[in-house]
Amino acid sequence: MARKRIVITGMGIVSCFGTDVEHFYNMLLQGKSGITPIDAFPCAEYPTRFAGSVRNFEIGDYMDKKQARRVDPFISYTVVAGKKALESAKIDLEKLNKDRCGVIIGSGMGGMSVFYDGVETLLSKGFKRLTPFFVPYIITNMGGALLAIDIGFKGPNYSISTACATSNYSIHAAAEQIRQGHADVMLCGGAEAAINPIGVAGFVAIGALSTRNDDPTKASRPWDQARDGFVMGEGAGVLVLESLEHALARGAPIYAEYLGGAINCDAHHMTNPREDGEGVAGCIKEAIRDAGIPKEKINYINAHATSTLAGDLCEVEAILKVFGSHASKIKMNSTKSMTGHCLGAAGGIEAIAVVQAILTGKLHPTINLDNPDPRLGPLDPVAGKAQEHQVHAALSNSFGFGGHNSSLVFAPYRK
Repeated sequence: MARKRIVITGMGIVSCFGTDVEHFYNMLLQGKSGITPIDAFPCAEYPTRFAGSVRNFEIGDYMDKKQARRVDPFISYTVVAGKKALESAKIDLEKLNKDRCGVIIGSGMGGMSVFYDGVETLLSKGFKRLTPFFVPYIITNMGGALLAIDIGFKGPNYSISTACATSNYSIHAAAEQIRQGHADVMLCGGAEAAINPIGVAGFVAIGALSTRNDDPTKASRPWDQARDGFVMGEGAGVLVLESLEHALARGAPIYAEYLGGAINCDAHHMTNPREDGEGVAGCIKEAIRDAGIPKEKINYINAHATSTLAGDLCEVEAILKVFGSHASKIKMNSTKSMTGHCLGAAGGIEAIAVVQAILTGKLHPTINLDNPDPRLGPLDPVAGKAQEHQVHAALSNSFGFGGHNSSLVFAPYRK
């Protein structure tokens, strides 16, 4: 039996560059940094005082205003990105079999602002003053749950939380629901809103963040020899995945094709990746096998590349192991050089960047790469400015604390 083909028919985003997919990618192509000083809370004493924050976020008509004021931002990001993805897919909700439409949108951290505020209330005012919405608005499944309630999707619906690999795990899981015949349409991706006192302090405590406060736009510098840690970001990235036959039957716009993917675990360390890149290499190999293409067809990689000393090079090591001499023919960039690391939302946002690269034939640059690490070898990191490039097949990598690895393969849609 032939395996179901799966296509991307919609995209929705919430980012430091706003909520319009084309504008988001244009900013990336121009090499604009979205990193700015944090103004959401007082942080003058923090060693890191900047991030890729979502600013001037408008809920519009995508969510009830009263509910929008109550929910954690990760939930409102989920709902807005999800509904914008449906708009992009030109879906008429009245014509869908909603029993066969599902949602898998995860979050690495969940409702941290609601959690932080709730703990403050508990300590200062007592348990009786705690909002009854405390639990519903901190749990990671509630973004996708409220989105499904709004639009009536009754198919598979759950959240995945695998730290910074969350979005890719969710996209992979959603594709499997379609492959296995459980759904025709899936909204999938991730959302994160961790730029708050407890979120930033947590990453400060483990020494993971850049402290380049004097020049925040230069702080995220993947593969650069002067990198000193990652920069936090936030937002949401949501795709509409659809079986090809369902998309063709309704005359859907088809932006790209999902060929396959893989997930695995380093089983090595709580926060550090394996230095030899073996877990990542195995994941990439399995993703390519699942996609059913020769590795030589991959000519673009949207790398995880967070701007950390160890992580950047573990991924490079794995890529060089997998591709060998073909690595010299691969273009590789880092979206995080401009958006920061959006944690559980990163893979969804970066999947949108990959699809836009496929559609436009242009790769955004990796900015701040002034002194490339020589261990990049033959790989072209698209340093400094955008490049014209016809993508044959693209690999999108995301890795998370706990050793969670994920690789997805996207390609132009061919009839």
